[in-house]
Order: sequence, then C-alpha cells, then structure tokens
Amino acid sequence: MSNDLGEAIRTLVNERGISEDLVLETIKGLLLAAYKRKFGTSDNAVVEFNEEHDNVQLFARKMIVEDDEFDGEFDEISLTDARELHEDCDIGDEVLIPIDPKTFDRISVQSAKQKAKQDLREIQKDTLYSEFKTKEGEMIIGYYQRENNGDMFIDLGKIEGVLPKKYQSPREIYRKNDKIKCYVYQVEKPEHGQLRVVLSRTHAEFVKKLFELEIPEIYDHSIEIHKIVREPGYRTKVAVFSHRTDLDPVGACVGLKGIRVQTIMREMEGERIDVLRYDPNPMEYIKNCLSPAEVKRVVILDENKRTAVAVVEDSQLSLAIGKQGINVRLANKLADWIIDVKTLDQYREMDLDVETKERVDALFSDMPAAEPEFFEEEEGEMMLGDIQELAKELVEKLQFHDIYTVEEFVNLTEEDIGSLGDITEDEVRQIHSVLGEYVDIVEEEDESEIEQQFLCPECGHTLTPDMTSCPNCGVGLSFEEVEVDEE
Repeated sequence: MSNDLGEAIRTLVNERGISEDLVLETIKGLLLAAYKRKFGTSDNAVVEFNEEHDNVQLFARKMIVEDDEFDGEFDEISLTDARELHEDCDIGDEVLIPIDPKTFDRISVQSAKQKAKQDLREIQKDTLYSEFKTKEGEMIIGYYQRENNGDMFIDLGKIEGVLPKKYQSPREIYRKNDKIKCYVYQVEKPEHGQLRVVLSRTHAEFVKKLFELEIPEIYDHSIEIHKIVREPGYRTKVAVFSHRTDLDPVGACVGLKGIRVQTIMREMEGERIDVLRYDPNPMEYIKNCLSPAEVKRVVILDENKRTAVAVVEDSQLSLAIGKQGINVRLANKLADWIIDVKTLDQYREMDLDVETKERVDALFSDMPAAEPEFFEEEEGEMMLGDIQELAKELVEKLQFHDIYTVEEFVNLTEEDIGSLGDITEDEVRQIHSVLGEYVDIVEEEDESEIEQQFLCPECGHTLTPDMTSCPNCGVGLSFEEVEVDEE
C-alpha cells in the first residue's frame, strides 16, 4: 500500500470528523472483504498497520503440516512450501504469508470499496449524530446558504442544518452568508439518507436562550423565567421572578434605559417583547399578563374552569386587547386562564348567575364613591396610537416607556424626555409638531384677574362696578357688598 495512505487517513479525520481508530477499522474491513471475495473466507486473514499508520499489510495465517498430511486446506501449508519462505520454521508453527491486494480481481476490489464507502458514511453519520445530538436544545450560529421551497439551509460547519419555513419569523429576511443564530430543535438520523439537523427561530426556547445570553442574572439563575409565550414576528411575553428580594427581575431584564431587552429585540428583527413579573396570586398575575395595559380590577368568575374578567378603563380597552386581539390572546396563554377584558359598563351588562352577580355588586357597590377615578375616563383624553400622522415607530417607542396618551406626553418634564434614551431631540420636535395640530393646551384663568360683570335690573345691559348709571337706559346704579350669612 502506498504511503499516501497516511495522508488519506488524516483527511478523513480532519475534514469529516471521523476518529482515526474508526478510519483504520474501515480500511481493515475493506481488505478483509476483498480477501473473502477471493478466497471464500477471511478467518485466517491478518491486517497490520505500521506505527505511523501510513502503510498497511495483508497476510494469510497458515499452520505448517507434514507434506503427506497437507490436503490443500486454506489455513494450512506443507513443510516444504513453508521452508521456502522461512528456513527455520517447523511443523506446528504458524506463518504469515504476505498477500498483494493487486492480485485481487476487479470484482473483489470493487465490492470491498463499496462496503468501505458505506461503512465510512455510516461512521460519519454516527459521529455527527453524536456531536449534534448533544447540541439539541442549545443555540448555534451558522451562515445562510440557500432556500428551497421556503426552507432555509444553514451552514453549520460539518453539516448543513435546515430552518423549515414554519419555524421562521415573518419579519426576517437573509442574504447569502449572513450570520444567523438558531435554536437546535431536533436532530434526526434516518435509516436511509443524510443526518437532519432541524433549526428554529420561532420556538419560545429560542427567546429563552437569547435571554440567557444577554442577561447574566438569568444565566446564573438569580432570576428565573416562569414562562414564555409568543406569536413570532409580532409579540412575545416573558414572565420572570427573582429568588432575591433585593433584585427586581423586570428591571434587570429590561436593563438601563431598556438596553438589554432592546438588544434581544434587534436579534428578533424588532419583535415587541413584554417583560412582566410572575405572581403566585392569579389576580395580580392576570393584571401583569395584560401589560402594557393598566387593569383596575380582576374578578374570578370560576376558579375551577379558570375563567376571569379583567376590568379596565375605556381608554385602556384597545390596548389590553391588542391589535387583532394579540395582547389578550398571549395573556391567556401566559396565565393559563380564560380572560375576558371589559370596561366597567360592559362588565355590569354581562349575563352572570345570581351568586356571581351578588359577589360583583358587593365588589363594586361602593366603588363610584370610594374610587371614582378607577373607571371614569378622563374627559378629552386621546391615545397617541389613534393619531395617524404620528409615525408608528415613534408611538411604539413611547409605549415602550409606558407613555400611551397625549396628556402623558405633554406632562413630561425636560428631565423626563432626556431619560428616554432611544428618542432623539428631532423626534421629540416631530411629536410636538404633530400634536400641535390636534391639541390646544389651555391654561386655566385666575379668577381674581377676571373682571366682575353685572346686568342692569331694568334693561339687562352689561354693567361694571365703576358705573353710576346704565349707559343704555340711564337708570341710576349703586353697587354694595352684601354679606352672606353661612349656616
């Protein structure tokens, strides 16, 4: 065998990731298969490699017998023939007779090569399967190569992974050789065909891995993720809690000026992420799940069926439900409750059983007097999202900082505006310009500065306290202060 064998072995080891022992075992199998094809058996065949593993020899092992006892058995050799090879040999000894593979017929060699190729494919498949199976459930980085029938193929180095269309976010577009992070969803080894590594960017676990990468407190388990629900490309909700009383789980995940969660949102091509606090109290948890909307009260209708009603102000109804119902839909999945969102008036009109009605009336009977601000919509309040001329991106930035109404924005101080790190001065001026077309800011007049006016008792003409007669009918006037007796 040529010394090029060593280079061939190193190529298989380095490029295909096959261990050297398995490569040597495959070469041994190739030679034994060819030997068996030629001689009918390989029981007495011996394959030996040198120390550098760059040369291999094939031998036939045979036992030395008396000349008159030799009957042509494959594993025996006569003493006379043996001494032609080794002068010092004797009866009962074993000798190794070199076999030149070049003497094998073409069919034997072809059959052996076919088996070797099949063995190498199976070995490579097993090796890659073992390697990537350990990466199942982990994040991996690859490079986008091509698309076929909507499925993306990602170069993972030793193998191509497939990112099926159903596991792609509708927001994302890639060009050839773009770097892409993926979640290793499944590793499959079919009986026939190539190893299949299935990737995903839509599973909730993908978001969890991004949080673990960006937020040290989650990686070291100071903060735990209770649950993640997602509608890929549109919105994700993440419920978190802390094992430490001095650590705010939501604040740590959002980061200073939102920098941590914004990094994750950029990786998800701008998909909105709501980070909220998990609470073992279902009523508090349901309130949190409906964020960014403000819920004033949660009423449990049936604890066994896990049904509840979240009561909100009129101005918060559309925000609580979300575009096409996405916010309340995700809240249902996150809380694992069936949540109906109502205003107070809608809630009171609900067809409830007598027992529930009585319980509700008890809850809300004193509310208008005790807490009128809970359900009375502030007159003239306008949602920023209702102003079409205001860019959607600006509205989303403001909502990210919990600014939803025109009044909330107008009441911001210069210091408040400066703390909105992702909103520039030009964008602030743009918002003021648009709002100027919709809102008139009226300052209340000081009653002391309003000039007092009176009416003439005869003709009804407007008078002022400095007049001594009516300029219209001429009747004489006298103004006196009258003290009112307060009882």
